[in-house]
Amino acid sequence: MKEVWSWIRSLGIAVILALFIGIFVFQPFKVEGHSMDPTLHDQERVIVSKLSHTFSYLPDYGDIVVIDSRVDRQRTFKDDLLENPLFGLFQKTENHFLYIKRVIGRPGDVLEFKDHKVYRNGQALEEPYIKETMDFVADGEWVVPENHIFVMGDNRNNSRDSRDIGFIPLNHVLGKSVFEFNFFQ
Repeated sequence: MKEVWSWIRSLGIAVILALFIGIFVFQPFKVEGHSMDPTLHDQERVIVSKLSHTFSYLPDYGDIVVIDSRVDRQRTFKDDLLENPLFGLFQKTENHFLYIKRVIGRPGDVLEFKDHKVYRNGQALEEPYIKETMDFVADGEWVVPENHIFVMGDNRNNSRDSRDIGFIPLNHVLGKSVFEFNFFQ
């Protein structure tokens, strides 16, 4: 009985440690769709550092981040728990509201979409990572509010991003991609 209790205790510690790491440190994420082509591909796996979410860091321009696209609702700690891969084993639903995108604008930035380019604070962005020339144009300027970011996919003509869903609250930025791999394809 003593040995069984030892196994149960060890297993419990391992589960708690895995939950802690998955919620606060890093987590695997699978790319779904082609919105980040050619940088990331459909079904590619990435490791996401969750430290920016844990400590509320503002991501840098060009960072590839995982976001919760449900910007019209408040996120809670329960969301972080349920999005953990360990809980995913017991859930029947998938997290189709989690998107992976590139940071284009930070708080206070003025964005414009003209001449098939993105302009940030009056300067056209050099974007060698995009798939093709962007078809999107918009009248006027978009000013990124405080505590928000603006994200876009690298496949600009096939991406649901801040142009559609709006500015992303910082607490909806779940982490930053730090490593990509394809072994499971």
